Amino acid sequence: MKRWLPFPLLWALLVAMWLALNETLATAHLLLGAGVALTAVLGLHVLQEPQTRLRRPRIAAELVWLVLTDVVRSNIAVARIVIQGGTHEQTEGFLEIPLTLRNPVGLAALACIITSTPGTAWAGYNPGSGVLTMHILDLVDEETWVRTIKDRYERRLMKIFQ
Repeated sequence: MKRWLPFPLLWALLVAMWLALNETLATAHLLLGAGVALTAVLGLHVLQEPQTRLRRPRIAAELVWLVLTDVVRSNIAVARIVIQGGTHEQTEGFLEIPLTLRNPVGLAALACIITSTPGTAWAGYNPGSGVLTMHILDLVDEETWVRTIKDRYERRLMKIFQ
């Protein structure tokens, strides 16, 4: 059953805040505040993420551990690049990786993983073709990066969210 007013408590609090900020209980302000609050809660309802169930918590814990170790390793690698300056032969660039993962929550998790790892950035995603574009600070071996994203992250995220 769907409610016509999502988040009724939030709606009431927004109306109360509107009236408190305007320092009045006038009917016009009550109606205006109710309309503004209704618009806000309906907008929030539209923006809410889809309901997703975590299917395999053990794999999720394993993924968290992998991400933490990868972030530490990447921090060390980026620090080495910065400290060595121009003596290190580095190749930065963009890499396109075809993904099988289509779950929006799983894709958001993958985006967070990639972006939180120093030296990598999520540059784009084409939902039609399922191709992820990443920017990598030290792009030495493209095939290693593709295997890392697909085997370490995508495979586990698919088990967790699909």
